Amino acid sequence: MNADNDNVLVRAQGLSVSYGAKRAVDDVSFSIHKGRVVGLLGHNGAGKTTLMKALVGLAAAEGELVVLGLSPRQQRVQLLEQACYIPDVAILPRWARVQDLIVLMSGLHPRFSAERARALLRRTSVGLSDKVKTLSKGMVAQAHLALIAAIDARLMILDEPTLGLDVLSRKAFYEMLIDEWCDGERSVIVSTHQVEEIESLLSDVLMLNEGKLVLGISLEDMERRFVGVSHDAAVAEQIAAAHPLLRYRTGPGTGGNAAIFDGAPPDHVQALGQRVRPSLVDLFVALTRKPELDRTQF
Repeated sequence: MNADNDNVLVRAQGLSVSYGAKRAVDDVSFSIHKGRVVGLLGHNGAGKTTLMKALVGLAAAEGELVVLGLSPRQQRVQLLEQACYIPDVAILPRWARVQDLIVLMSGLHPRFSAERARALLRRTSVGLSDKVKTLSKGMVAQAHLALIAAIDARLMILDEPTLGLDVLSRKAFYEMLIDEWCDGERSVIVSTHQVEEIESLLSDVLMLNEGKLVLGISLEDMERRFVGVSHDAAVAEQIAAAHPLLRYRTGPGTGGNAAIFDGAPPDHVQALGQRVRPSLVDLFVALTRKPELDRTQF
């Protein structure tokens, strides 16, 4: 995440959020610059939703947190004029027609464009006269995105926005997000469990594990830093002796094994196999698994 300070939309330094004795977010530091699509990854309970709530002032935090040059808790009204947030429990009123929601948003948000909302909805199968209760889950998600994307904002925060949707609905959602909202100036933070589906859309990743940030990096830097080595089972012990982050079996039909290293492994280890690009999913497993687990056991 290398950019000039003028391009920083979010800056967190030593950020912690506690619920009683439990620290849901624990001493986290990161920056997000303009024009980025950031994947926020973590197991259930890792602190993703709590962190997102802190970013929009819904959770009190310790440490330094500046979002769009503002304090989320003290300047929340001003912040929400420039930042959009769809929580994982977001719902639209079932009784309302889509056109009613556009009218409602026009009165609620000073930066909302009814014209743009209608234009975005034309990309979907959602009609202005449709009632929310008649829409499928995928259609509701697209309608919600169209309403939020019609706000002239600089930052969008999405918490599991495609949860419960089928693959086609998820694909349509992310296509509209990237095509219609991401313009090189705005940034998106998206939390999701469908890592494989959005990896190609991401520019950066933040990984949380039990409240701590275990990785905050651009995908370009990630590919340079982490090295995968595909190898035969016969040399597995030699690979293990080099202490990789993770050893795992490759996909069906390959019949092989692989290991991930933080940095280039020694030459004699690289000579035992073929260098491969670790997937984001495999790297996530490597950095957040329980120490006693090894996927070669499964």
